Amino acid sequence: MTYSVIYSEGAKQALKTLDRPIQERIIRKINQLEREDFSSRHLGFGLPFFVEEVGGYRATFEKDDKTKTKTIAFIGDHKQYQKWIREQ
Repeated sequence: MTYSVIYSEGAKQALKTLDRPIQERIIRKINQLEREDFSSRHLGFGLPFFVEEVGGYRATFEKDDKTKTKTIAFIGDHKQYQKWIREQ
């Protein structure tokens, strides 16, 4: 069984602001999250997020095994990512 990927409003808006080639790379990586056997690094810090790196960009998501969904919470560059972590 595969996972459904859902984008938060913030992630959708952030993705729209990026250049087209970067958008495509990030979307390709996010599409891989649909696979059940795809493993990601847990963010740690007591937070329920996982992170995927795409070049200098990061995408974080929450995983719900009961509903088989992965919700993209954040998309941005490393500097934005560090700020986002501090705000969590």
